[in-house]
Amino acid sequence: MKTFFNVEDLGDLQTALAEAQEVKRDRFAYQHLGKNKTLLMIFFNNSLRTRLSTQKAAMNLGMNVIVLDVNAGAWKLETERGVIMDGDKSEHLLEAIPVMASYCDIIAVRSFAGLKDREYDYAETIVNQFVAYSGRPVMAMETATVHPLQAFADLITISEQGIKRPKVVLTWAPHCRALPQAVPNSFAQWMNAADVDFVVTHPEGYELDPKYVGNARVEYDQMKALAGADFVYAKNWSCPGVTCPESYGQILSQDMSWTVDTAHMAVTNNGKFMHCLPVRRGLIVTDEVIESPNSLVIPEAANREISAQVVLKRMLETL
Repeated sequence: MKTFFNVEDLGDLQTALAEAQEVKRDRFAYQHLGKNKTLLMIFFNNSLRTRLSTQKAAMNLGMNVIVLDVNAGAWKLETERGVIMDGDKSEHLLEAIPVMASYCDIIAVRSFAGLKDREYDYAETIVNQFVAYSGRPVMAMETATVHPLQAFADLITISEQGIKRPKVVLTWAPHCRALPQAVPNSFAQWMNAADVDFVVTHPEGYELDPKYVGNARVEYDQMKALAGADFVYAKNWSCPGVTCPESYGQILSQDMSWTVDTAHMAVTNNGKFMHCLPVRRGLIVTDEVIESPNSLVIPEAANREISAQVVLKRMLETL
């Protein structure tokens, strides 16, 4: 595996899920693969679960790990071509990438959407430069449009519940800040590839890019969408700009009736609650729901280590 951005990069999902359980049974069985190999983790944005889980996964595989926070302790990097670098950015990404690549065997990148220019964000301008100029396998630790490590961990978590072809609902929820679409994009993409009954619900204007929504049913009535659900995945996202390009990245609604509470969960099939974390309590979900026995947010987060380890293991096997 040379790149990991989308569900197709992983191949057969059942094989990947079986591999995840194999890794989970013995996290240290493949340390020989990572011996004398180095993972470089590059963060353009803050992180907690992604940083810890990916570093732990690499260590499980016997790898050395270098962590670079671009905005703390490194030169500010210019990412645009054809600019006159007379501002506060001292180094261009086109020089930085091959230098960084010379110190490692695999590169993992985390870079969020700017939410100002849809074309720039959805072209994955930053991470694609790492693919083009590093000469190393590149994995996404979240990009402007996708978060595949999270979606893989979500699928692992759902599969572990043992429900045959469950109904899975991705529901928008209100938030005080404009957030990217990476998590819902990837979740939708991966659920479409899995054997689930998948429904997406959100207010009008929040339609995700069709290439991620795929064949999912889109329902604008949240309670109708949640009826009989086995899994409820709550997540906020800003306007994706599909039906209203001029509103890309904006907050179109803060309707608190979309906050997942006990009344929402009561119409499900004893549904399990899921969220990628961090979560704003009282906005996305109420205390009662996230603290209930049906909340999977902690095992879901723990499975981030497993999803990262499967991906790194496969990349090491190709070196």
